[in-house]
Amino acid sequence: MRLDQFSGIVAFVKVAEARSFTRAAAELGVAPASLSEAVKGLEERLGVRLLNRTTRSVGLTETGAQYLDHVRPAAEDIRAAGAALREARDRPAGTLRLSLPWIAAPLLIEPLMRPFMDAYPEVRLSLIFDDSFVDIAAEGFDAGLRIGELLEKDMIGARLGGPLQMVVVGSPDYLARNGTPKRPADLAAHRCIAFALTRTISPWEFIVEGREVAFTPDACLVVNTLPLCITAAAQGLGLAFAVEGLAAPLLASGALVKVLEPFCPAYEPLHLYYPSRRLVPPKLRAFIDFVRANSHKLRI
Repeated sequence: MRLDQFSGIVAFVKVAEARSFTRAAAELGVAPASLSEAVKGLEERLGVRLLNRTTRSVGLTETGAQYLDHVRPAAEDIRAAGAALREARDRPAGTLRLSLPWIAAPLLIEPLMRPFMDAYPEVRLSLIFDDSFVDIAAEGFDAGLRIGELLEKDMIGARLGGPLQMVVVGSPDYLARNGTPKRPADLAAHRCIAFALTRTISPWEFIVEGREVAFTPDACLVVNTLPLCITAAAQGLGLAFAVEGLAAPLLASGALVKVLEPFCPAYEPLHLYYPSRRLVPPKLRAFIDFVRANSHKLRI
């Protein structure tokens, strides 16, 4: 079957049901002449006349009536499928699959997971946490979350929250025993807790006299999750370099204290990224809008 035969079948069924090219064209939102050409093309491909046309009426031939009985169920299925797609297009539903860095769990997902799922009960969340870069299109994700400055150039980014303020933190007990660093260079004399996604330790970045300065600690403890860096610092094991939002509860309770504040930078905000600006799925649009509307509840 030629691909353009499908449009002719749909046109034929609609005209046969309406008994009028004009009424059928109005229902389909096309010109009557276009509808007539589609049916004529179908008749020529089949080699039979399906409709008897006069200036006053349209009727089925015997062959046309038989053909209508065969193709009407398929046409109904096509129309039903289209209606279902239009409904899904307008209503957030289905599985929203997201690729997220571990930092997003406490900063974004934990505060909003329950209220989002309560607000959109027909959306199922599939959250895959991985700090490495992921090809979201190849891996079947609807979107990914990363720090803004690390987005791929061909991705659309939706900013979520404000800049990520970095801090150096330590416990009051540790600082009482080891002193408080006044400048980033002083860190060389301190025990440090480092983050490393691979075998390479992530450097601590500072702003000193308007210049970016990187410090790679000779760490006493290396972990691959920032929350554990903060927990270790609260236990007095050393100083940690982390996102302030992650340390906020321990800072508020006094379990941690910030040091070197004038030198600590702010990183680009978190961005949800996805491949195309056209036809964003309702489930993804709902998630973006929900996070933005509830950003005041987040520590970002």
